[in-house]
Amino acid sequence: MTEKREHFKLVGIKLCRKTTNQNKQSSKDCGELWQKFETDKIFDVIPEKLSNEVYAVYFDYEKDETTPFSYFIGCKVKKNSETPKELEELTVPAQEYSKFTAKGVMTGCVTDAWKEIWNSDTERKFGFDFEVYDERSQDWSNAEVDIYISTID
Repeated sequence: MTEKREHFKLVGIKLCRKTTNQNKQSSKDCGELWQKFETDKIFDVIPEKLSNEVYAVYFDYEKDETTPFSYFIGCKVKKNSETPKELEELTVPAQEYSKFTAKGVMTGCVTDAWKEIWNSDTERKFGFDFEVYDERSQDWSNAEVDIYISTID
């Protein structure tokens, strides 16, 4: 089952170059970006957050999950909010999504959910896919993370 989500604006940080799932490179690159997000307390400097949710976005795919893509971590903000010069913004367009929920021990449950997505028959658009980290993902021994996969309309 798919659901339509309206466009929204995020403010946060992104990888300076694309990453790839080849040779576990994305695990290393994305993990390092998460470390920067935490260490530099990026969450605290994002103005006008609409919630405490943190979004991790996969986008700008060259073709599919086997080719390079971009990665962004940030929070949803008001459409007209100013982006601090040390941060970046990303607008996620309105799209149709299939929703998956990762449950279990972090970060393995998210990795397992992605393996399930890759092996599913979901007709992926390879537009903007994202994970939502909210209060349910705080306990790393028993977490829940929603994953939205852009689908072909």
